[in-house]
Amino acid sequence: MSETSPTVADLIVWCLVNEGVEYVFGIPGEENIHLVEALSRSSIRYVLVRHEQGASFMAETYGRLTGRAGVCSATLGPGAINLLLGTADATTNSTPLIALSAQVGMGRSFKESHQGVDLVAMFNPVTKWSSLVATPGAVPETLRKAFKLAQTERPGSVYLAVPEDVEKSPLPAEAQPLPVNVPRPDEPSPDQVERAAAILRTAKHPVVLAGHGATRSHAGPSLQRFAEALQIPVATTFHGKGVFPDDHELALGAVGFMRHDYVNFGFDQADVVITVGYELQEFDPVRINPRADKHIIHIHRFPAEVDRHYDVSVGLQADIGRNLEALARAVDQPFAAPRSGQRIRALLTEELERGAADDRYPLAPARIVADTRAAMGRDDIVLVDTGALKMWMARLYPTYVPNTCLISNGLSTMAWTVPGAIGAKLACPDVNILVATGDGAFLMNSQEIETALREGIAMVILVWVDDAYGLISWKMDLELGHDVDTAFGNPDFVAYAESFGATGYRIASADQLLPTLQTALAADTVSVIACPVDYSANLELIRSLGELDESFS
Repeated sequence: MSETSPTVADLIVWCLVNEGVEYVFGIPGEENIHLVEALSRSSIRYVLVRHEQGASFMAETYGRLTGRAGVCSATLGPGAINLLLGTADATTNSTPLIALSAQVGMGRSFKESHQGVDLVAMFNPVTKWSSLVATPGAVPETLRKAFKLAQTERPGSVYLAVPEDVEKSPLPAEAQPLPVNVPRPDEPSPDQVERAAAILRTAKHPVVLAGHGATRSHAGPSLQRFAEALQIPVATTFHGKGVFPDDHELALGAVGFMRHDYVNFGFDQADVVITVGYELQEFDPVRINPRADKHIIHIHRFPAEVDRHYDVSVGLQADIGRNLEALARAVDQPFAAPRSGQRIRALLTEELERGAADDRYPLAPARIVADTRAAMGRDDIVLVDTGALKMWMARLYPTYVPNTCLISNGLSTMAWTVPGAIGAKLACPDVNILVATGDGAFLMNSQEIETALREGIAMVILVWVDDAYGLISWKMDLELGHDVDTAFGNPDFVAYAESFGATGYRIASADQLLPTLQTALAADTVSVIACPVDYSANLELIRSLGELDESFS
């Protein structure tokens, strides 16, 4: 806090420090200069970004990896509005985030005013709570409530607007942060556990679907013990990748591809689906329960959303790990794991191995996935952007540790990965960080390369180059038989990277990618690798899955 004339800005920073905040990502404006100056005198590191949208994605990714709310900051009006996308992305991805912005002073809030828009109303639909800090004395309670809401299940974002005149008001007498209370894990309900166990005892082919909530609850070890004790195969959502290791003998892979994929066959045979930390925005349940005839056992910290194809037979709303352990004890009889699981794992492995040996140029998507996996350690983190590459990475990239393959599948926002990688590196400084992005998404937020270099953030950006919005082309080809208005031109990505002071690479043959990735990952800088991709493999995949659909048994 300031030694002379402390203000509400100092109080806000004091409250942020009390909540354990280490970083605030943002851009200062005229109306919040007191807050930024107060941050400079605190233990919190202010990360100056090049676009407020980038700040919101940095805060979101930091929050996703740490479980503590990431904080982003902006001025009023256009600056605040630029925070909106990452704020909405955080809520739909169940990620804790606090968005702070300035607002016009209370003395002009009631009338038309320069840069004055109703920000609280604008943020309200995409946050758990959106509010105005209308008086200096409200700061401690408002900040404590914001962090409590953002960080408790189901996590999400909170937006707070701080009027300019409130921010620079004198510090209220006796104002201080409130104690931080962390809720204790709750115990399973014995009655509900027994009801779920009764359903499982009569099941023939149960299967587990693990989602993002299992990762957030650190339930991976409990899930593995549960699956092994009862011999039940486990699939994950795109968001849940890694919470159950893909090299485990009971792993089925990730479900979420736009067509009937290998892992779906595990659900075709299932009569009971045990969802563990699954949320409907991750994946439409109609894809695994099309006739709405399967028993659903919902294990999470909160009740299930209502959906015709997600009609819950029993809900276990308590600590996820404790619920799994209690349910395993209550059932106490292993199932005969269906042979389909072995075939599903074999199909995934064979497809990845074929990709690793595919020498075509431009590169086959499976080759890029295989070489990316070969270059990355088990604990290294890849951030996968939205586009055609998301389908390939989510399907084929083997993931062994929670939160090491990050995918946005709630809002499925493009261009979150380059800024997100900065938040990831600050949250996990001891692992390699790689961005997998399409050329369309890359240029939407590539300005944050400068932020990364200025902040000393080392990361690798692998750009899948096809000179088009590849996923939309794929969808058009499937539904219309052709694509229109998806192609564009690109800059020289090597020269573009070098103009920032980063290192640029251009892949000219399939055998160049893996050694280039290894070189870039070993470098202590930002590296941009432009890798041409042959997306004709998209339709090849659809044809092969269609043929498999008819023969799988």
